[in-house]
This record gives sequence, C-alpha cells and structure tokens, in this order.
Amino acid sequence: MTQRHLGMFVVAAAFCLAAIGTAAKPARMPGQQEGSAEKGASAEKSPLDYDYFKTKVQPIFIKKRGEHARCYACHSQNESFFHLQRMAPGSTTWTEEQTRQNFRSVSHLVTPGDTESSILLLHPLAPEAGGDSFHSGGRQFESKDDPDWKTLAEWIRMAKPSN
Repeated sequence: MTQRHLGMFVVAAAFCLAAIGTAAKPARMPGQQEGSAEKGASAEKSPLDYDYFKTKVQPIFIKKRGEHARCYACHSQNESFFHLQRMAPGSTTWTEEQTRQNFRSVSHLVTPGDTESSILLLHPLAPEAGGDSFHSGGRQFESKDDPDWKTLAEWIRMAKPSN
C-alpha cells in the first residue's frame, strides 16, 4: 500500500468510526443539555491539557490562514469526526461548555504524546511535509515549521499517554 493510499485509508476509517460513534450516542432526556452528564469529566480525566487547549489550540481553529478557509468554517457546519461547536451569531469566541465540547471532539484526533500518529496534525499538513494526501480545506500547514502546527504539536507532546 502506498503512503497516499494509506493516508486515504486512515481518513476513510476515521470517518467510519465517527459515523459509528455518532449513531451510538445515547438519546438525551428532555431538558438535558448535550454532554451535561459528563460535563467537565473528560477534560479532568484527559492526559491532554485543557487550559492549553482553551488558550492556545482552540484559537487556531478560527484563525484566517492565507487563502484557506478557517477550520471553523467547515468543521462547525459538518458532523465529521472533527466537529467544532457553532458560536452564537456575532460572537468571536466559544462559551465554556462549547469549549469543553470542542476539547472532547479534538481529543479524539490525537494520540497523547505522539505527534507522528495524531490525525489533528497529519490531516491538514501538506503531503510533502508528511501529511495526508487529501484535505478538503486545503493545506492548512505547508510544513512542520508553521508556528500554529508547532503549537498543536506541543499540546500533543505535553500529554502523558494513559496506560
């Protein structure tokens, strides 16, 4: 299998797993907010640093990157494996609850401590730099020298893999 085919396989597998996860979501009780039963729990149990995510990683998703659409433009409109919460009209930031939901969504795309297998880093990275062969949002990161790519990588490196 070529690297190009492997990249496409990984993306396809992630979409399939996301679809299974979405289909398996338990129904909410009337009046219950999405995620309220586990509110904050995943951030507390995660080996990933929630505060670093909130202050340094999450802002990357709304940052304008040259000719590319912001991550938020596509990933708040879809139900893919990388889904960002929609902000209120006119808002430029997420609420605390939305940030926790974004953290949960993005956490599934990383392997704590391992930048080489974290989809969050590989999918939007140019193939010439080791990224996936296709990303519908374009090459958000031309190289691993991009300051925002380095911020994402540092967040992943800081995490202690759970045993």
